[in-house]
Amino acid sequence: MYDIAVVGSAFGGSLMAMIARRLGRSVLLLERGRHPRFAIGESSTPLSNLLLESLARRFDLPAIAPLAKWGTWQQRHPGIAAGLKRGFTFLHHRFGDSFSPGPAGERELLVAASPTDTIADTHWYRPDVDHLFQREAVALGVEYRDEVILEGWKEVGGDLVLRGSRHGRAAEYRARFLIDASGPRGFLHTTQGGAEEEIPGVTPNEALYSHFTGVGRWEDRHPPESGAPFPADDAALHHVFPGGWMWVLRFNHGITSAGVSVTPELAAELNLAEGEPGWRRLLDRLPSVREQFQHATARIPFRHLPRMAFRSPPMRMPRCARLPSAVGFVDPLLSTGFALNLLGIDRLATLLQSEDLQSAEALWDHELATQNDLLAAGRMIGGLQAHFNRPAVFSNLLMLYFAAASFSETARRLNRPHLAPGFLLHGHSTFGPESVGLLGKAVQWPLQVSSAEFRERIRRAVAPVDVGGWFDPGRTRWHPVETAPLFRAASGLESTSAEIEALLRGAGFPEEQCHPPR
Repeated sequence: MYDIAVVGSAFGGSLMAMIARRLGRSVLLLERGRHPRFAIGESSTPLSNLLLESLARRFDLPAIAPLAKWGTWQQRHPGIAAGLKRGFTFLHHRFGDSFSPGPAGERELLVAASPTDTIADTHWYRPDVDHLFQREAVALGVEYRDEVILEGWKEVGGDLVLRGSRHGRAAEYRARFLIDASGPRGFLHTTQGGAEEEIPGVTPNEALYSHFTGVGRWEDRHPPESGAPFPADDAALHHVFPGGWMWVLRFNHGITSAGVSVTPELAAELNLAEGEPGWRRLLDRLPSVREQFQHATARIPFRHLPRMAFRSPPMRMPRCARLPSAVGFVDPLLSTGFALNLLGIDRLATLLQSEDLQSAEALWDHELATQNDLLAAGRMIGGLQAHFNRPAVFSNLLMLYFAAASFSETARRLNRPHLAPGFLLHGHSTFGPESVGLLGKAVQWPLQVSSAEFRERIRRAVAPVDVGGWFDPGRTRWHPVETAPLFRAASGLESTSAEIEALLRGAGFPEEQCHPPR
């Protein structure tokens, strides 16, 4: 008998198990496969790193905390493969044409998330990272069983009994509480009937992906111009094209993660389900991307996902809770997966601390918060999906995301989370409804207003939460990290310039950026 059983030992499930163990619970961690193993979802963001750092500090997890920054990761875990992520790179392509940034650079957008490599975000090589989390859980006293095939569960005498098999033999596990960290279409979703709901506004894209060696660096053929905030490859590199996009994430041990997310119509044209031939057919339409991959070799078989978007209906279940990764998934376009999962872990950790896991009302609140956060991510990504072939509209819509994400991170760093309610500020009194309205209009084409007026409406919506200077004069294709806008926004953050200075120093910013502009 265990206090808590966690199903799924990827980083989210293992972290949840570690937290429960630190709070004195007996924990069983169950895994269907065996580490190390391939997993998708590999790119962090400032908010996800902040949440990870906060949880590691709060629950005394010293081996996990260094993963929150590129610099400390390299110092403490140099053997765990990772990639440097200075921000986001978006390059818009036309089928059949070599890439060009356009006369005004409108087909290129670089948005920095950190001023230096040292405090940059990271790409996680999940075979290494998930295995590290699992080993750390075991080191804290979590009981671990892998190669467990669960078939169902039932309540017996107030306890939960999980039934299945391990190594060909029947297996049964008892716990007082269950946390499902098994990912999309996982354990509780499947055993409760497997029904799915649409994520409003989101195109149900297909995906095809693999890990490669020999992927060329973009700047080798397209040298960065003076003034670019970072090399295009030192980021989450997005090749955007009509009907979809491709991710290119470089790790520091020679492997690159790459894949595509495309509409069902384009997937059918390319026959993505065929695997590598479908990949080659797409590259043939993107000459500059084909050059980047001309010497690349897939290291694992291509994985095809016929429907990426997934949403499990809300569930009321006593003594059970789900991590956000088991409730739904949208698309990795904005690297939202880590942050959503860590927000859910943070909520459940608070319930564990307050002994509220037995409260049906508290568990329902967690489930609804998870659903609402997923819908917020869906609205943002759905609006962007509608404009893959319209770079100007796409880039303006992105400012809604970057404004919300940067304000949320800043409010949390200042210990004022009440200023940033809901993922991407969906609960904010002014930005929330404004962004919902703008994104609702974005999925309808034509926009009913000119592109210039739509940009102005986005600028006005962003203004109350603008800590990044997203519409400052001179900013179009490049957005470096500048601190002057943050000092300008101090009053809206209920803070003083001195508190902003302390925040920047604590986050590791260079000293010259830690002072208000004169």
